[in-house]
Amino acid sequence: MSDAEKGAVDTFLEEIDPIVFAFGALLTVGVIAAFFISPSTVESGISSLNDSMLGAFNWALLLIVFLIVVFLLFLIVGPWGSIRLGDESPEYSFLSFFAMLYSAGFAAGVVFWGPTEALFYYDSPSPLFGGVEGGSAEAMTVAVQQTLFHWALPQLAVFTIMGIAIGYFAYNYENVPLRVSSALTPILGAENLDGPTAKVVDILAVFATIGGVATSLGFIGSQFVTGLDYQWGISMGNIGILAVVTFMTLLFTTSMVLGVDKGIRRLSNFNMILFVVLMFGTFIVGPTLFLILLGTQAFGGMISDFVSMSLFTGAGPMGAGDPAATEWMNAWTVFYWAWALSWSPFAGLFIARISKGRTVREVAFTGIVATSGATIPWFTFVGGTAVWAQHNGVADFSAVIAGEAGAEVSGFILFEALQFTLNVGGSSMTIPVGTALMYMFLVLVTTFFVTSADSSTLAVSMMTTGGKARPSNINRIFWGVVLGMTAAILMILGGTGSANTLQQAAIITGTPFAFVCFLAMCSLIKDFGSNYGRVLLQDETVLIGSSRKPETESPSGPGGAVETDDD
Repeated sequence: MSDAEKGAVDTFLEEIDPIVFAFGALLTVGVIAAFFISPSTVESGISSLNDSMLGAFNWALLLIVFLIVVFLLFLIVGPWGSIRLGDESPEYSFLSFFAMLYSAGFAAGVVFWGPTEALFYYDSPSPLFGGVEGGSAEAMTVAVQQTLFHWALPQLAVFTIMGIAIGYFAYNYENVPLRVSSALTPILGAENLDGPTAKVVDILAVFATIGGVATSLGFIGSQFVTGLDYQWGISMGNIGILAVVTFMTLLFTTSMVLGVDKGIRRLSNFNMILFVVLMFGTFIVGPTLFLILLGTQAFGGMISDFVSMSLFTGAGPMGAGDPAATEWMNAWTVFYWAWALSWSPFAGLFIARISKGRTVREVAFTGIVATSGATIPWFTFVGGTAVWAQHNGVADFSAVIAGEAGAEVSGFILFEALQFTLNVGGSSMTIPVGTALMYMFLVLVTTFFVTSADSSTLAVSMMTTGGKARPSNINRIFWGVVLGMTAAILMILGGTGSANTLQQAAIITGTPFAFVCFLAMCSLIKDFGSNYGRVLLQDETVLIGSSRKPETESPSGPGGAVETDDD
């Protein structure tokens, strides 16, 4: 072994947190090994755990995410928003900061579900809107409204609350490392961040990140494989899936080794440019005026119905509840919240890593408002065009809606159907713009896969080194391979055209982190209230017991002089 190689291995061994690394690696590698031994056992185990999680905690996910959204909106407009994360200037420009936050946060899911999700709500509207008939004109607006609700504020909120909590305590307190358990500093105590409870939180963060990110990579990987089959007839079996994921793993590992500035930042900027071009290309080629009207009404509906949509449960199968409504809510809203929560440790850690020097208000605004400003037009233009095309017979998504074809094929059906007709001198010429958009879509799928994977792998590497901002390449490569393998396994278990196993994996890994995010929010409230003044209650308020101090006798005795305003 050369000196250089020995130095790299020694650096890796010295930097890792042995407990977090060992348990995180054993859990994930154990699942991978179990898959190769008995795939059916792994699949049935995932299904059973998913049912248990949904039955016990679906209400908790809805309530916690709603409270986090309310708190972040308060941070944007309230007095605590001026608190700064650290005392240095921001490392990146605002546009680069926004692009990295968006690309690393949940853009992979945005690309996958953009052309697809509204179609399912168009066919089967939320039971909350009981009077809307599936497949009707009214269902088009409700479908886009439901999609905007799922992809605007709430999903982004859980990333942002973890990013603010981790960044605030890591940059504003001494000897607090940049790791997930640091978000609970006021609850655990700064002196206990190396204790058993903190270790459990960090191990859970590693496992949740692997499950959540692998779910996203599985979605994007299946979309890429479907695109190859749809466009060029290249059919992929299980070996082909492993080959594609391996190739993409090499891409994101290379980007990750280059670092945040050379790799993630540049690729994120490219992603956003291509994302905007594809979005507005669809807007122009699609039913432009209709999309403006549809988007305006859907956005208004999302705002006015936000509370009821956030807390809708169907009342459950007990009592007078509607089991079908609860099943619908579990399949969509709860799944999305759990998926976002499974991403929250990684996304929060990455957001904290790039947010040093920014105010709480700026991070909160970028995390839930600025990113919503990009997400809402995307789902309105792309999802709205897909619904319009299905309603008017321009494209046929019936196989996707019926479950006979996978959701990942929708984008290719949509873009292939779009054409641009140019009238010149009384004659018309049809330009197959959709073909170009389809190629752009396939490139965007790949590049968002890379940015999501490299930033998440960097975050897992940071988690397993006790908070080191620049982990060794060996550490990064190890977790990159683990992520790629897990994604491939979930794709194979899900089968062709099925996202069921991917959704179940996200719910299992994300549900426990709902409570970690809630405690992170409580930690911020506790610290901000103590150090920067309470907002709702005056500082001397006593919550329990009497607040009146016992009276003491004056020097003149009980009947002595009493001071008045005239004295």
